[in-house]
Amino acid sequence: MENITSPASAKRPVGQGPAAVSPIGFGCMGLVGWYGQRNDEEARATLLAAVEAGVDHYDTAASYQLGENEKFVGSVLKPFRQKLFIATKCGLSRSPDGGALVDNRPGTIRASCDASLARLGTDYIDLFYLHRIDKTVPIEESVGTLAELAKAGKIRYAGLSECSEATLRRACKVMPVAAVQSEYSIWSRDPEDGVLKACEELGVTFVSYSPLGRGFLAGNFSKAGELPEGDHRRNHPRFQEEAAANNQRLVEAIREIGAGMGATPAQVAIAWVLSRSPRVVTIPGMKSRRHLADNLGAAAVRLTGAQVARLDELAKLVIGERHPPAMMKILDR
Repeated sequence: MENITSPASAKRPVGQGPAAVSPIGFGCMGLVGWYGQRNDEEARATLLAAVEAGVDHYDTAASYQLGENEKFVGSVLKPFRQKLFIATKCGLSRSPDGGALVDNRPGTIRASCDASLARLGTDYIDLFYLHRIDKTVPIEESVGTLAELAKAGKIRYAGLSECSEATLRRACKVMPVAAVQSEYSIWSRDPEDGVLKACEELGVTFVSYSPLGRGFLAGNFSKAGELPEGDHRRNHPRFQEEAAANNQRLVEAIREIGAGMGATPAQVAIAWVLSRSPRVVTIPGMKSRRHLADNLGAAAVRLTGAQVARLDELAKLVIGERHPPAMMKILDR
């Protein structure tokens, strides 16, 4: 097996503590399908290798493979439960026509929490997110329900995923929000529009998902057509022919910077995210031990100001939305 580096020597706080997690966590969405073929044997081995390497933050969701992801992750991690920080999410599902449905009504949140506890095989969830913001339910009502779950001991911390600055500030008046999770990477900068600054001000941890641009920034593929049938990335605007060809300029710069310092493109992309703030942690997706070793190696990579500036300039030239239309519609902006 590959030599796997520690995710980092210094943990970063979750909210205002006392919990703290490794800066490089484990995004579990792709373990049980979604991104190409499913390989349970390798997925299990990768999770176990991550635990052995010191990764303590694992992120899943009720909507991933209709709960199958939670079941798989929970079963593999159960022997190590007490030393791990497990996050999951509620309130997002698929409509019959393939669209996205958001439901953050109190009853739905409570039922989802109980179902996630059962699937994960645990009696508490470390961090429980609203997966998306339901614009038909006051955020105060939804977060108030999370506060009730925390009081009942079912969850330790509450989080919001893909929320706006205004929503975060409203939520924090109801209870302390421990974390905000949103897509954030060299080429996806939406959180810089007030959310990151608000997290710093309010003592909220920012959790970056897709730091590798779903594998594109790591050079794993160069356009949608290279991906297998059934891989949901085939529908993403940034990976279509014209956009992908344009966006390769950024990937080439990442590769060049990495080559000059003995780092892989994935390590450069993750190092960029972690350099933004000591309140930022990230959860790259990993389907294999090879990806795990590569990603954890980012803990030792330090980018110069000039390298960061070069990447920032090229990121301005990226074209294509970061989600397909159905998912863009439900963002809280």
